[in-house]
Amino acid sequence: MNTMTRFNRLPLMLVALLLSVFTLTAQAAESKEIKQKYNSLTVNANLLMADGKSYQDGMVLLTHGTLTHAGRSTYANLQQLLADRGISSLAINLSLGLDDRHGEYDCKTPHRHRHEDAVGEIGFWLNWLKKQGASDITLMGHSRGGNQTAWFSVEQDDPAVKRVVLIAPATWNYDAEKADYKKKYGQSIEPILAKAEKLVAEGKGDTLIKNINFIYCKDTSATANAVVSYYKNEPRMDTPTLLKDAKKPTLVVIGSADTVVTDLEEKMNGVESEQVTVTVVDGAGHFFRDFFAEDLADNAAEFIKGE
Repeated sequence: MNTMTRFNRLPLMLVALLLSVFTLTAQAAESKEIKQKYNSLTVNANLLMADGKSYQDGMVLLTHGTLTHAGRSTYANLQQLLADRGISSLAINLSLGLDDRHGEYDCKTPHRHRHEDAVGEIGFWLNWLKKQGASDITLMGHSRGGNQTAWFSVEQDDPAVKRVVLIAPATWNYDAEKADYKKKYGQSIEPILAKAEKLVAEGKGDTLIKNINFIYCKDTSATANAVVSYYKNEPRMDTPTLLKDAKKPTLVVIGSADTVVTDLEEKMNGVESEQVTVTVVDGAGHFFRDFFAEDLADNAAEFIKGE
């Protein structure tokens, strides 16, 4: 792992004033929704081109976190901040098994998606960008989307992908996951997982298991395939484990005040790869809100531009 850097933000009143004036006067980059067909579903993404830039000038492919969407303020703000720095981006909405999905995932909707489905969708949108003429692409992902992005980058060594930026990417530990489920829901995941694994082994992976707690959703339903995907013993769901085999120059951005992925900095200390650089933004939480979004965009832009 390359030397870890720690980014300190100095919240000066003058800087805040100048930034607010700039925001009021700057022209917003043009954005539009892109829709495509993928595995019989309509999938969509938000394209934001920086002023005067084309696909040939470089693109970022951004993947959101768990059960959320590309239009969430975290990602919409990041796209605009990247555009302000001359970087165009495509923020994808993972389908999560739904047609033309928008907005947060409704917990009342049965879960038919799998964690690894995102890897295929990242590949689909990467190919779409390549068809538009993009050949210098940065994969970027946040939280669970960071893990899914890392998963793709390690297992699919596409020459059009020049670098990877992971924002507070997910960590994972099988025993810790089971303990967290029990703490959160007051019950063990093990009998639910065992039932799901039996159904999958019998070729009945699409069977819905009803009235269960799943990821962030209480009293919902999920297919056996979904339960096995999110709760089986799968080391690739741990981003630092993946990054030991990093194929591309990779920047990991950590918020020092992250209360969601709390062990990322410690785990990254164990990653020995010349491809991987870690930056810690002091005071930033998991979502890099407010001025920390500027810090995040600065770090990402410097890495993308090789500065």
